Amino acid sequence: MIIELEETKSWMRIDGDDDDSILVIIIGAAEEYLEGATGRKFDSSVNRAKIFCFVLATDWFENRELISIGPSEKARFSIQSMLAQLQYAPVEGEST
Repeated sequence: MIIELEETKSWMRIDGDDDDSILVIIIGAAEEYLEGATGRKFDSSVNRAKIFCFVLATDWFENRELISIGPSEKARFSIQSMLAQLQYAPVEGEST
């Protein structure tokens, strides 16, 4: 796992547990998206992978009524830029 529920809630500034089940699904989907888009498996020691998952999970959570398989237009540039860095740059702490 790259990011945990509690740190994601802290990133998103969410208090309470009402949306925990939705967040767990979104976190899992963001991590799967990262691996599918890069062909690489990351763990929590790779800070850029954590930020990517936080950004994508936040985007999906905030726009969950739109049902999209990718990032919203608002987040697309940031997501694409981070994916390029994660896909091609050597990453210390990368899982194999």
